[in-house]
Amino acid sequence: MKKILLSFLTIGLLVNSYGQNDYKKSPTLAMHFVLNDFKSAATVRAYSLATLFKSNDWKKTYNMTAGLGVSYLQGLSNHIDFEGGLSGSFVDYPVPGKTLTGTNELLLEAVGQANVKLLTDKYVVNPYFSAGLGASKYKGYYSAIAPVGFGLQVNLFDETFLLINSQYRIPITENAAYHLYYSFGIAGNVGKKKEVVLPPPPPPPVVEAPKDRDGDGIIDAEDKCPDVKGLASLQGCPDRDGDGIADAEDKCPDVAGLAKYGGCPIPDTDKDGINDEQDKCPTVKGVARYQGCPVPDTDKDGVNDEEDKCPNEAGPASNYGCPVIAQAVIDKINYAAKNIFFATGSAKLLPKSFKSLNEVVKILNDDKTLKLDIDGHTDSQGKPDKNQTLSENRAKAVKTYLMSKGVDESRLFAAGHGQDQPVADNKTAAGRAKNRRVEMKARNY
Repeated sequence: MKKILLSFLTIGLLVNSYGQNDYKKSPTLAMHFVLNDFKSAATVRAYSLATLFKSNDWKKTYNMTAGLGVSYLQGLSNHIDFEGGLSGSFVDYPVPGKTLTGTNELLLEAVGQANVKLLTDKYVVNPYFSAGLGASKYKGYYSAIAPVGFGLQVNLFDETFLLINSQYRIPITENAAYHLYYSFGIAGNVGKKKEVVLPPPPPPPVVEAPKDRDGDGIIDAEDKCPDVKGLASLQGCPDRDGDGIADAEDKCPDVAGLAKYGGCPIPDTDKDGINDEQDKCPTVKGVARYQGCPVPDTDKDGVNDEEDKCPNEAGPASNYGCPVIAQAVIDKINYAAKNIFFATGSAKLLPKSFKSLNEVVKILNDDKTLKLDIDGHTDSQGKPDKNQTLSENRAKAVKTYLMSKGVDESRLFAAGHGQDQPVADNKTAAGRAKNRRVEMKARNY
């Protein structure tokens, strides 16, 4: 408590030491409407003011106890006013150690305090801090209190003020209770109004007109380039390219630039159209979508990641950047494809196909990166639409068989091409036999 009072007095003395006595408040009377809040003060007492703000457990205005007050104010200096006041409220006062009675009795509080103002009374809005000492009377209990707080003084007109004050009233003796005290009042001058006597203005000095040799509106005494027309922002020096850098200090006086580059534009070292400040690879040509760097090639196989279907595994461009599938694997799959048989005119797989297809299952299980295209074809016998349906069903039959052996459907792609892609002459029986086929092609992209 002593530290708080000492702080207020120190602020007041420091502020007052720089003031003059032109705005010292005349004797003033004020009437106040007051509100007392014991609940919120109890939270501050039990915990802290920070806890009260954090919990937002403020007592509602309609639950506070109201009262009236009167006070007398007198300026001690430009920034410090003395205020003596008396207030009365009917409350159920929580005397420490006593039980609340449930009935309201008159609480009288008289205080004397110093109001330390941040500004003088010439300002319309003036914040201030207050601290002092006082006494309270409630029924047969007499106590000493110390009010500390802050307020706002609004100069309405002609030394008439609106006073808004919030205080934390701290008990000094044992019969007083902590509480928050709010007051709203109107104060008016009760003495003779101050007359402000303004001294006569001094005669204007005789000043010689300043010289401006280059006629740019900047006097020679402030012109760094007094013989060349220039700009006020550059202390009278010219700037041909308008970049805010005087020509004498601009390495590129005819091209707008930046001060950090001596008045020149931001450079583009690798000439890729992306300036060095935005280019993450300023010495290597790149593209904007990679912030000036080349399109990356993660696996270093010569196929950039945008075109590489296997960006983390090296492979030739001919295989879309994916590793080349071993020729032995390709041969086994081609051999298996030639040994797939169906019932005549049907999509029903014959049992003699199973051995070859099981070899394909093993290949796919050994290398989980492989995918398989299954393409069905027919000869030209019969109607084209029926041949198309038959080719599709035969490709699906192979896919279904492989799935039944545990190959994931996402790795299998079946399609039918009917009679449209012959590999031999459909006019001969041998040619037609070659055209009735299922092809399988492994890939890893």
